Amino acid sequence: MDMHSVDELLGNRVSWLADKGPEDDIAISSRIRLARNILGIPFPVSASQSELVKTVAAVEMAVKASKCFEDVFQFELRDLNKTDRQILLERRLASRELINKQTMASLIVSRDESSGLMINEEDHIRLQAMRPGCQLREVWAEVNEIDDKLSRELDFSFDEKLGYLTSCPTNVGTAMRASVMLHLPGLVLSDQISSVIHGVGKLGLAVRGIFGEGTSNLGNLFQVSNQSTLGESELQIIDRLDAVLKQIINHEKNARQFLLENRQNFLMNQVGRAYGVLRHAYVISSEETLNSLSALRLGVDMGMFSSVEIHTVNELFILVQPSHLQKYAGRELSSEERDIFRASLIRERLRKN
Repeated sequence: MDMHSVDELLGNRVSWLADKGPEDDIAISSRIRLARNILGIPFPVSASQSELVKTVAAVEMAVKASKCFEDVFQFELRDLNKTDRQILLERRLASRELINKQTMASLIVSRDESSGLMINEEDHIRLQAMRPGCQLREVWAEVNEIDDKLSRELDFSFDEKLGYLTSCPTNVGTAMRASVMLHLPGLVLSDQISSVIHGVGKLGLAVRGIFGEGTSNLGNLFQVSNQSTLGESELQIIDRLDAVLKQIINHEKNARQFLLENRQNFLMNQVGRAYGVLRHAYVISSEETLNSLSALRLGVDMGMFSSVEIHTVNELFILVQPSHLQKYAGRELSSEERDIFRASLIRERLRKN
């Protein structure tokens, strides 16, 4: 396969941020990842360089033969600089572990960035698909079809009792991580988020920040996902997760309505101040930007603005990330320069609305 430049991605409108999914005022996107390993080749953590090369070649051949993707970008991680690697993370196309790989590792992504696979991350293959809104069943159908096509070309490590074998024991079984990214400013502003997270944890689900494990919930964005991969089928896991997500979404809707009816001035102040900062700031940090964009998105979703389009707000969540800023600036920026350039970019985008 031909290698591509990360620059080719930047002209794309990120498909999983499209404002056209079910419950997309709260559910930003749905994602499912499957881990797979090739029978007879050691896991990447213990594989030799020649075995890693063999894995990449085998997966590339299987992708081509199975025609599981119509048209793709492919990136060789060791050929990318730090900024380009970070862009793949900021667009949620690659994991933090993959972008930190110094050995043979690749990424294959569909042209609309809705699906793809990581090669030689923690496992030989990490297959993923994403859609806007709350669409776990639809995402599962897509990723399962790709998995079926690949399994006709590759023999995966599978145990009749345990299921799919993975590098990390916590993924053994279905080897599936299903997650939905939720925007929950209502629960945060009404001081209910801690109890919700605690309740979700009791149900055996995980709540993480925007870029997964170990990241904070900047912008009031939370990823809710399954923790258990053993003892249930994929659809059972998805149905259990979906049921909890519906409850969280209802709690968020009720929290927003409560704020509108009982703390309207407080709510309007949060939204209005955020818009004022974004529209007129000349220096703004990443943290302040994401939290202000969260408040602005809340205002747009609740019909407080007629001049701001939701897809503009959605795209800004990606464009204001450090590596995206440096790409658009065309050079490496210091922290202070990023804060200045970020403010300029936001003013320009909001002025176009």
